[in-house]
Amino acid sequence: MRMVDLIARKRDGDELSSEAISWFIKSYTAGDIPDYQVSALLMAIYLRGMNQRETVDLTLAMAHSGEVLDLHDVAPFIIDKHSSGGVGDKTSLAVLPLVAAVGVPVGKMSGRGLGSSGGTLDKLESISGWSPNLTLDQFKKQLREIGLVLAGQTSDLAPADGKLYALRDVTATVGNRSLIAASIMSKKLAAGTDAIVLDVKTGTGAFMSTVAAAEDLARLMVGIGRDAGRQVVALISDMNQPLGHAVGNALEVKEALDTLGGGGPDDFWHHCLEVAAHMVRLAGKAATLEASKALVREARDSGRGLAKFRELVVAQGGDGRQIDDPSLLPQARYVEPIEAPTTGYIRAMNTAAIGLTCVACGGGRYVKTDRIDPAVGIVLPAKIGDYYEAGQTIGTIHANDEMTLQQAQRDIPAAIYWSDNPVDRPPLFYATLADA
Repeated sequence: MRMVDLIARKRDGDELSSEAISWFIKSYTAGDIPDYQVSALLMAIYLRGMNQRETVDLTLAMAHSGEVLDLHDVAPFIIDKHSSGGVGDKTSLAVLPLVAAVGVPVGKMSGRGLGSSGGTLDKLESISGWSPNLTLDQFKKQLREIGLVLAGQTSDLAPADGKLYALRDVTATVGNRSLIAASIMSKKLAAGTDAIVLDVKTGTGAFMSTVAAAEDLARLMVGIGRDAGRQVVALISDMNQPLGHAVGNALEVKEALDTLGGGGPDDFWHHCLEVAAHMVRLAGKAATLEASKALVREARDSGRGLAKFRELVVAQGGDGRQIDDPSLLPQARYVEPIEAPTTGYIRAMNTAAIGLTCVACGGGRYVKTDRIDPAVGIVLPAKIGDYYEAGQTIGTIHANDEMTLQQAQRDIPAAIYWSDNPVDRPPLFYATLADA
């Protein structure tokens, strides 16, 4: 086969055969196809799409591009969760320790930031010494010993996704439903989990801008999971404003720690509670969602969730002192207020623009070789429906140089829209989908 033929076929809107998809993934993983040709195919897929059969074929080829774990020698039942990406979405940092503290083993492979969305690994790397790089033996040993692993893609597990994930970020091909579904589900299948809770975002800060598009993506992923013999629940959640208050790596770690300690923003805690409860219920720890929520609340109230997070950090080389005292995490040189430009109610937000402002401050990547500044970002307690007087502080910008600080002071107010009349607050969740 020739890569140029696959590119032309998809460019013209035709299907790729199962054999062609398998050949492409194997060849790219082996280093036999250059990035520029893969970029062309990704753009053709982005523009022309893939059908259900192509998407399933792509997912399975990516999952089997390396070793597929069988973790049942470590634990009888392994559960995972994944978010389709959002601004301020540090959910994994709080949810995974809480679920593990309830007694449900969690083995998670996570990714880095894409577009305006931050990545879980980038956030945790704000902690001195913490590393996502685990061998398969280390992954299983840690899961056995503490019941919680959060690792990056390795050369052994779903290596095709690791290569494609980085390339999509810098070729404007992130937001395609088939590419998103294949990326998420290939990691889940490769990591050997039995059940998965998917947090599919919709809104101005999500890859799926409408509820209908998010539900379409969710159904696709639930179907992939069903065909692979996994239990999958998908939650459709709101991303028309940042989740919680913090946007930026160390800032989000601090907010997650505050939440595990019993504080944190109300919307973020209730989001985490819902996701964690679905994981606990799927694992069979409780018969109902409400009973599962009670177990999650107790794990937080008792301090066991925070203790489990510290255990995870230390097990992967991180400095536990920064968990005990979050003021030791990286801090920005400049911390300046964001002021309301007018009097009124917040009507809407361009959440993606807020996320990209964090990227522009150094909190994300424009190209895959960019280095991230863990200290920078935005803290925005203001929410849709809130009322402010002109000149009131609605948030703060954390920056390490004056140029990005001044730009952020212009860009954040421009991403917030106002009304003279009261505005309804958006829901946290719109729907729950599961395989019947």
